[in-house]
Amino acid sequence: MNIVIIEDELLTSEDLAELLVRIDNNTNIVAILDSVKNATAFLQRSPPVDLILSDIQLGDGLSFEVFKSVTIPAPVIFCTAYDEYALEAFRSNGVDYVLKPYTEQSIRTSIDKFRRLKDHFLPKEQVYEKIIQAITGHITGKRKTNSILVHHRDKVLPIGLEQAAFFYIHNELTCLQCFDNRNFIIEQSLDELEELCGAAFFRINRQYLLNRRAILDASHIQHRKYIVNLSIPFKEALVVSKNRVRIFLEWLTQ
Repeated sequence: MNIVIIEDELLTSEDLAELLVRIDNNTNIVAILDSVKNATAFLQRSPPVDLILSDIQLGDGLSFEVFKSVTIPAPVIFCTAYDEYALEAFRSNGVDYVLKPYTEQSIRTSIDKFRRLKDHFLPKEQVYEKIIQAITGHITGKRKTNSILVHHRDKVLPIGLEQAAFFYIHNELTCLQCFDNRNFIIEQSLDELEELCGAAFFRINRQYLLNRRAILDASHIQHRKYIVNLSIPFKEALVVSKNRVRIFLEWLTQ
């Protein structure tokens, strides 16, 4: 589940991100946004978002300004210290209203409410797909792939996933770095690649999707902060997002 957090207090947003991952380890925190301006700019790009958790009073205004200026299909759980905004919240895609200081149970209850509403309004074909998945363990319509097509000069080349060290974002383009140091620009987004590549790859943050075979080790450098060391040369430091550290370490042991 892809979640966006809108919160201008850094510690609160980090704690909330960790809490959400603890509630559901399949949670992907797409972005943590600290202002009306940043939230509006980010959501205008229409990223794939399932749910938004948002404070109301931000440093540069009320988060309602975001939802008035951007058409957002994703529902919103508002987390705030003030109860006088409840009516306006439910006019702004709100599905729940949690008062601070919230607890794990209050957030868990809100997430459960969101899931119940989502399941209730699922199109029938999605309901059938969920039933098939529950019975067979397979996801219909989503196939893993063994290779990725890349454009090189005037040709299209298939690159096997066993040759792919990692995928990353550079200047808003999706790139592929191979074990033999070849580098290509590809058309798929990291979200699409994450689904296609399967369990052999892990999304350590918004910018990098790594092949397990490319990982040499991980260095614990600060509290809740890990840097991944690769078996091939690469100039950038690959930092695991704090909210994904626990899942990453579990993935390494599998």
